[in-house]
Amino acid sequence: MQFSAAQIALIISGKVEGNADTAVSSFGKIEEARANQLAFLANPKYEDFLYSTNASVVIVNESLELKQPISTTLIRVPDAYSAFATLLDKYQQIKTQELTGIQQPVYLHPTAKVGDDVFIGAFTYIGENSVIGNEVKLFPNVYLGNNVTVGDNTIIHPGVKIYHDCVVGKNVVIHAGTVVGSDGFGYAPQKDGSLKKVPQIGNVVIEDFVEIGANTTIDRATIGSTLIRSGAKLDNLLQIAHNVEIGNNSVIAAQSGISGSTKVGKNVLIGGQAGIVGHIHIADGSKINAQSGVSKSIKSPNSAVTGSPAYDYTAALRSQAITRNLPQLEKRIIELEKILAELQNKK
Repeated sequence: MQFSAAQIALIISGKVEGNADTAVSSFGKIEEARANQLAFLANPKYEDFLYSTNASVVIVNESLELKQPISTTLIRVPDAYSAFATLLDKYQQIKTQELTGIQQPVYLHPTAKVGDDVFIGAFTYIGENSVIGNEVKLFPNVYLGNNVTVGDNTIIHPGVKIYHDCVVGKNVVIHAGTVVGSDGFGYAPQKDGSLKKVPQIGNVVIEDFVEIGANTTIDRATIGSTLIRSGAKLDNLLQIAHNVEIGNNSVIAAQSGISGSTKVGKNVLIGGQAGIVGHIHIADGSKINAQSGVSKSIKSPNSAVTGSPAYDYTAALRSQAITRNLPQLEKRIIELEKILAELQNKK
């Protein structure tokens, strides 16, 4: 596929500076791009590559001031990174739209309902009374249990397992190996020391425009629903426990874990390998630094915390600065003690 600079500018609402007929057929990083490739420049650290790049077209911020002549065609936009993301999304949509039809072998229960223009890859299993929306893409080896609902335009990658009664909204992307609706981790201690399993009879509800990375696990609720609200973005290798709620547009990085019944607010940012205990609330707009251990609720919106146990980010930085100075402080204290001892001896 080839697109001219003028066509690309139309898609991302940009302004062409140079030859509008310049055509590109693929993407490249600005420092490595070849002729007939499209690149973008958002980070000022890479600006020097703009003057030497072989890319035929480069998307740049409209505020960029050129320091020397260039040989490439520019497309100026308010936000180059966002515009490039939009363009990649359009490209991916074109590629996935080419996939339609049902490969064989596939198990499709007679009571299951399948929408229009779907793609169902080989060795996929779709259970009783499940409902698949229009233009859904189910790649090979996907498992959908009984009474599962998948909304329009959702993409489910190979090997994803969605247990019975779970609901997946529209325009959702779930990457390979993720498990949705496995049992929550609930056991009742018995007098003899054994553990009796608590049946997990709820489900998982994933709302619209959510993306979930590879090999993530989202447990079903004990009663009710584990909720992933619209616009949330979950990375690879996460553990989301039973009855957790992830708020709208919240982002969670890889290898983090959230314990049961914790409620994460809207627009929360959680760094990689963070751990959050159960039955607490995380206020809207909170920022949790990587490897933090959150042991109590964050009640103030837009707070930033770090450490284990996690506490205020700014205070933590001050504490770290003091910790680094401890050897010098110890030396000063020893010297002061000597001076004090000498003063006392003179009395």
